[in-house]
Amino acid sequence: DPHPPERAKSFKRAMQTVVLALALGSAAAFAPSTPAASRSVQVAAGKDEMIALAESNPDLIGRSIGFWDPLGALDTSFWGIGNEATIGYLRHAEIKHGRVAMAAFLGYLTQSTPLVSGPHKLLPYKGYEPGLTPPEQWDAMPVYAKLQIFVLIGMLESYGEILEVHYCNGGLPGYYPPIKGNRPELWFNLYDPFGWFPEKTEEEKIRGRQVEINNGRLAQFGILSLLSEATTPGSVPALKGLIPVYEGNPMIPFEGDFSIFS
Repeated sequence: DPHPPERAKSFKRAMQTVVLALALGSAAAFAPSTPAASRSVQVAAGKDEMIALAESNPDLIGRSIGFWDPLGALDTSFWGIGNEATIGYLRHAEIKHGRVAMAAFLGYLTQSTPLVSGPHKLLPYKGYEPGLTPPEQWDAMPVYAKLQIFVLIGMLESYGEILEVHYCNGGLPGYYPPIKGNRPELWFNLYDPFGWFPEKTEEEKIRGRQVEINNGRLAQFGILSLLSEATTPGSVPALKGLIPVYEGNPMIPFEGDFSIFS
């Protein structure tokens, strides 16, 4: 090829465009729709209800902290959608972030085991190298594999917003609808894909949501502690010397491939 620098620049610009489009699409998925005036509220979501919900949590966090809103977020109205819609949005966002953090924390631990990071007869992906830490494993993946993951996340985000009653309009925060059969490639539901979980009583569901929120909050501390210690050794005294050092930036997922701003 007589013009490799030009081809590299063209590829870089294309990747910048793709990632920027994905980022904007994901941001749009997070933005809640304006509550319809004709739709009645299904779930009470005022500040008083949130105080009662926090104080009713029987676990250690609920008993020791109870209601905690130092920034006054529950008194705000995002994007002019109203206070109750904002509370529904914040509750849903916390649950979603907790679920992602739980998956990330367990994923980090799993990817640190010899079963995943060790030698493989069949390479999991092109360019695989044994002995890499979880962040280094991500860096070693081809850029198109990373983009496929982001596209899948965007698909799941969009399907999660197709609700009979949106969480900003009084729907249940954290609820993810069944998606099996909505499209030919959707063979399973995201929750209970094989139908193994028994039907729960309403009391069990309420208790399960309390446990999920607590576990999600702890997982957010957990994954951030792992990443902090990996990038800044000694920043988490309890993990000092236990987490391999990572020279990259975990907040820049395509750092080794291209940059949107350069």
